[in-house]
Amino acid sequence: MTQKRIPWHFLLLLILAGESVFILPFVLARVFRPTVLDAFGLDNLQLGYCFSTYGIVALVSYVFGGPLADKYPPRKLIAVALWMTALGGLVYATFPDYLTLKILYGYWGFTTIFLFWAPMIKATRVWGGSSSQGKAFGFLDGGRGLVGALFGAMGLLIFSIFINSNLSEISIEETKNAFKNVVITSTIIVAFVGLLVWFFMKLDKGIEKKIIIEKITLSEIKEVLKLPSVLLLMVIILCAYVGYKITDVFSLYAQDVMKYNQVEAAKVGTFLLFVRPIVGVAIGFLADRTQTTYWLIIGFIVAIAGSLCFALGIISDSTTLLFFISTFIVAIGVYAARSLYFAVMQKGQIPLVLTGTAVGLISIIGYAPDIFASPMMGYLLENSPGEQGHQHVFWMLISFFTIGLIAALYYHKLYGKSKVDDK
Repeated sequence: MTQKRIPWHFLLLLILAGESVFILPFVLARVFRPTVLDAFGLDNLQLGYCFSTYGIVALVSYVFGGPLADKYPPRKLIAVALWMTALGGLVYATFPDYLTLKILYGYWGFTTIFLFWAPMIKATRVWGGSSSQGKAFGFLDGGRGLVGALFGAMGLLIFSIFINSNLSEISIEETKNAFKNVVITSTIIVAFVGLLVWFFMKLDKGIEKKIIIEKITLSEIKEVLKLPSVLLLMVIILCAYVGYKITDVFSLYAQDVMKYNQVEAAKVGTFLLFVRPIVGVAIGFLADRTQTTYWLIIGFIVAIAGSLCFALGIISDSTTLLFFISTFIVAIGVYAARSLYFAVMQKGQIPLVLTGTAVGLISIIGYAPDIFASPMMGYLLENSPGEQGHQHVFWMLISFFTIGLIAALYYHKLYGKSKVDDK
């Protein structure tokens, strides 16, 4: 598709919005997982059920939100989604009871997906054009990782400022007060990002007209579902997303197995967030210079190799260097796969104008781990406390990534040499 080049600030706002919307429901829980469990009085299984509630609502939101992205410009949908998500942060900061927390996660499942997810993916594909899909999605995920890392570092700084006691003697009330300040600050920033998107993330009228369709028909939905690329991407994304969900437990692994305190464990989560932008940017450039499908395969292989160190019980509190090396390797593989699984849409001959619909359909299966991954991890961790439970979690990752690798190999076989322009 020949078009006027969309400015860089458009992608930068997509990156900023793309991670900001998930800060409250996911990033804070990833960086501060032990703190969240203590402050809300939850165990791993209960937190998993909160994420499952999010996933169930998100599943319905994918179905209806996808076609919506093909009918309306992304700017307005994304801005409203950010503001609605920020409202949930005001409830989160009150440390609601377990039932209210599950309802809140259901609410976030709607605000972050229905108006947000498909518009973000479609807008990124539009920015990438016919020759920079790897760069577009690599920068998107890498940039989102950097935003998440900065939020994590900011949260860690704020949390540390409000902790006056010795870390080994910190009370629940002091933990709550410190974490509340992290949540409130994050909420304000998310709302502000919504304002930036509303006023500055505008597309040229000509481009906007080309990517919007008046009405999505049932025959067009059937047309999308018949594409082998859509079915394969459902499997690829599902498996890669399980790996991404499992990165949530690294900070908990640091506390349970490596014997780190809360702040040290949170630093492990923040370290992972800084790995993500490096991988995203690097893999984006490499993918555009070679083949996106090839690097997707490599991502699965690398993650499997790194996970074996955890699954086999090689890592303990006396092998600190090996812990960080293995964590780094798993993160490279997981973030590489995550950066590229939507970048291969163009090679899979999915029409640009129906990107939102395709993303919605793919995401129904691809993001199903939002429903089952956290409870599965919680069950494994609660039924086998300590190192053994973590080993079981990494065997789970290896199983899913092996299936994802097989699907990625087949996708490469079908579409690896495809040179189809967006249209």
